[in-house]
Amino acid sequence: MAYQVLARKWRPQNFHTMVGQEHVLRALVHALDEQRLHHAYLFAGTRGVGKTTIARILARCLNCEEGVSSTPCGVCSSCVEITEGRFVDLIEVDAASRTKVEDTRELLDNVQYAPTRGRFKVYLIDEVHMLSTSSFNALLKTLEEPPPHVKFLLATTDPQKLPITVLSRCLQFNLKNMPADQVAGHLRNVLTSEEIPFAEASLWQLGRAAKGSMRDALSLTDQAIAFCGGDLTESSVNQMLGSIDQGKVVAIVSQLQQGNASQLLHLIKELAEHGQDFVVALEDLLSLLHQVAICQVLPDAPVSVQFDQVKVQELAQSTSPADVQLFYQMGIMARKDLAAAPVVQAGFEMALLRMLAFRPQLHAGQMQVAAPQISPQAVASNTTAIAEAQPEPEPQPEPEPESAPKAKIEPEPEQAPQPEIQPEETYQHQATQAPVIESPPWDEEPQLEQEPQLEQERQLEPERQPEPVAMAEPEPEAVVAPQKPAHDWTLADLSEPNWIQVFNDLNLSGMTHAIAANMVFAQRQGTHLQFTLEQGQSSMLNDTHQSRICEALEKMFGCELKLSIGIGKAQTETPFANRQRREAQHQNEAISSLQNDPNVASLTTAFNGQLDTDSVLPVNPIEI
Repeated sequence: MAYQVLARKWRPQNFHTMVGQEHVLRALVHALDEQRLHHAYLFAGTRGVGKTTIARILARCLNCEEGVSSTPCGVCSSCVEITEGRFVDLIEVDAASRTKVEDTRELLDNVQYAPTRGRFKVYLIDEVHMLSTSSFNALLKTLEEPPPHVKFLLATTDPQKLPITVLSRCLQFNLKNMPADQVAGHLRNVLTSEEIPFAEASLWQLGRAAKGSMRDALSLTDQAIAFCGGDLTESSVNQMLGSIDQGKVVAIVSQLQQGNASQLLHLIKELAEHGQDFVVALEDLLSLLHQVAICQVLPDAPVSVQFDQVKVQELAQSTSPADVQLFYQMGIMARKDLAAAPVVQAGFEMALLRMLAFRPQLHAGQMQVAAPQISPQAVASNTTAIAEAQPEPEPQPEPEPESAPKAKIEPEPEQAPQPEIQPEETYQHQATQAPVIESPPWDEEPQLEQEPQLEQERQLEPERQPEPVAMAEPEPEAVVAPQKPAHDWTLADLSEPNWIQVFNDLNLSGMTHAIAANMVFAQRQGTHLQFTLEQGQSSMLNDTHQSRICEALEKMFGCELKLSIGIGKAQTETPFANRQRREAQHQNEAISSLQNDPNVASLTTAFNGQLDTDSVLPVNPIEI
């Protein structure tokens, strides 16, 4: 016996065994059981969602010898002939090949005659939108008032092309694309019945590749059985479909969370070597970020079979919700831009690099990049050059013009220009070695670039700078990075009124900083601190953020602490609300200052102008 493909072998024979389209099946089942039948039905939907299948089942229900019902017997001669496609009273027409008006008139000439075998004469017109305008006009009268023994079943993939006069004469049912998990569930039943081994992840990949079409899913399954030799493994199905290994997707999100740019580029290179489709890779990345975001809000929510639930939960704990939302939004925008990229791989790389560059908790100087290959001698030479280029806090040659006797003991004047040349030579050497500096150029203080010039000016005109030490002092301070607390806090100082000042001295950042900013101090019992977090921020709180807040408090107070954070309504002003109030007050003061400025008033009067208060920004930010 010849092999029958899965798409035909597993075509449903009644409404109760059909998968999906419940909204359509429910209406048809009730209409059949209650004998409330319309004379024309229109089924619209994309390919492979069940339009023709539903029409044939409906024809079987109408002509079953057991009577009209939603459950045809399937064994009578009418049911068997309809299943085999040889029932004389089921006239199937392919409108794509019979578009002329003569074909439609020939079809309608036999409408008036009673059915030969069945209870109804059923006309199944597939791709009805392909009929010409003349054909539609010829069909209208019969479609509106057909004989009682005639039923019209129309199917189309493009209902927008149908005339409104045809749509108004039919009961229209819009069939939906089936979700990947529903398709995977049906494939599981099919392969179990066919006794073919499979991996769960491979079924999900086939369901997703079908893009909502059950027929396409069964056809891809036939192809996968042949490709895999009868055993559907995840790696083999991925290789057939050109999809990405989901372990690589998890690794990409993990490296994004760590800010490891070099490892990200290495993963992209591996994907390119295996010929992966980067459009599919970006879609998988978005799917994983979606699962992580759900897990952050509902930790017990089920995870799609394509990803490992333990790994998704680990990413949900280690990645801040703000980063997940940012990555997802940038991925959505990059998906639109991939078509415009000169190379799809380059567009995918740029999408990931943008995710790193715009992370709220990571700037470019913190990215983990591959270290340049530089010899130890070059590093030592560069370190020496940088040290020589920086000005000393108290230069020795400067104070000497104050004492005339000392000036006479100094060497001859021809050696005096040497201090002018020395800083310039040192600066040139520093500029040559500049690429060795690990921090990016936008993180350097601008004063460092001006130091050689300032040093030369001080040595050329000492009489105009009698106190050079005062000018040299601010320079080293400009590059001091660590921030010290404004107060030396003790645990006894922590109270509800001064929590805002304590918070401002905590070394927090990113989402942890945002959570702490929406907390108020509740009470202290020994080393047990209790805080209350605003209800609106409760979804962002997890063990990671609570641990970071506790560590920052322990570092500030110098002792081990126990931290409890409750959810509720803050009775006092949170640090975030305090800052918002003071910023609004600062903004209003800036606007008031401009409105009361006489120059602004004169310009407004002279040019009949108006002050745009929305564009006003304070010159100086508010003080913490």
